[in-house]
Amino acid sequence: MIQVLSSAWALLLGMGLLMVGNGLQGTILGVRGEIEGFSTLEMSFVMSAYFLGFLGGSRLAPEMIRRVGHVRVFAALASFISAVMIMYPMLTNPIAWALGRVVIGFCFSGVYVTAESWLNNAASNENRGQALSLYMIVQMTGIISAQALVLVGDPAGYETFVIASILVSVSFAPILLSISPTPAFDTTKPMTLKQLLETSPLGCVGMFLLGGVFSAQFGMAAVYGARAGLSLVEISTFVAAFYIGAVVLQYPLGWFSDRMDRRFLILLVALAGAGGATIAMMMGGSFPILLASAFLIGGMSNPLYSLLIAHANDFLDHEDMAAASGGLVFINGLGAIAGPVITGWLMGDAVFGPPGFFLFIAALLLAMALYALYRTTQRASIPVDETGTMSTLYPTASPVAFEVAQEVAIEAAEAEQAEQEDA
Repeated sequence: MIQVLSSAWALLLGMGLLMVGNGLQGTILGVRGEIEGFSTLEMSFVMSAYFLGFLGGSRLAPEMIRRVGHVRVFAALASFISAVMIMYPMLTNPIAWALGRVVIGFCFSGVYVTAESWLNNAASNENRGQALSLYMIVQMTGIISAQALVLVGDPAGYETFVIASILVSVSFAPILLSISPTPAFDTTKPMTLKQLLETSPLGCVGMFLLGGVFSAQFGMAAVYGARAGLSLVEISTFVAAFYIGAVVLQYPLGWFSDRMDRRFLILLVALAGAGGATIAMMMGGSFPILLASAFLIGGMSNPLYSLLIAHANDFLDHEDMAAASGGLVFINGLGAIAGPVITGWLMGDAVFGPPGFFLFIAALLLAMALYALYRTTQRASIPVDETGTMSTLYPTASPVAFEVAQEVAIEAAEAEQAEQEDA
């Protein structure tokens, strides 16, 4: 771990600042939209636009890097992010905000691709898994830290948006001044969606449903807080609880993942998350219960991303794991685009109101649990000693991090197989 920090501290610091800016703008927009009188449905389209841009960026960023190089792509995209964050309070219109969110989603996706390819280049075979885990922790820590900055300025003014823009601008310096350009990379040609669905139906269906769950958390949690009448302090604490739960429970669930049938664990985790959402939907008037539910939902749903990837890998040959990554990211992205829109509709006054936020999450996680139960009847489980280890990944990762995680899983599986053969 020390070796990773010494070689990649500037990259990790820069990405941490970027994630603070990203987490800050996501929360403050939800609060500011309520102040400006935007409807829940309008805000849902604004929040959904980020994931549309993110999906487009994940497909186009590799080609951009091949054409002009990592440094130029990173600097250009980060500059656009900083500019759009300043634009928000100047153009308080849902259409302008939605277009800005498309741009920011596209740019953040490209920045992640660039940074993660740098990280992969800086890491060795021996510490690549540690580097990826540390990178994911930095991402989550940045989003959690951002919630404290929500309280610094008046959400009706410019200060908070300026702070987010400054953080993004400052994040360029440690990265661009300390890391030399890396060669353009070639991403793996993805496996077709039909092949992927035939290989791992639960992995595909689960990733689609989880995309909706994560985008609702990341995009609509602050909107829910504002519509439910929470104070600014309560909204920031509520949003942070999702990500704190993700960080705290990721490793315990990873430990269980390597020691039991992953389909059964996916079933239990999804049920627990659905239970937390149901409790919040019924008893959300109590803020402590709301926080506990958010912690449980985030702690169950975010690790499901890594669980579903590990489960899909169990049915893939080593040479197909990297190819599967592009398809799984794309499926998750499709679910993420639809998530905020459906959530916004359910949260409308004519439907369920603010509790519709938790209804949507509960319904998706319950559907995942039921499908996992169904899949246990369709195919025999793989013996635990023949499954690979679970790599830590969060839904904020780009396809590059996904492929790095697949490489780590392949190397671990090959090393374990070699040890068994020697024995």
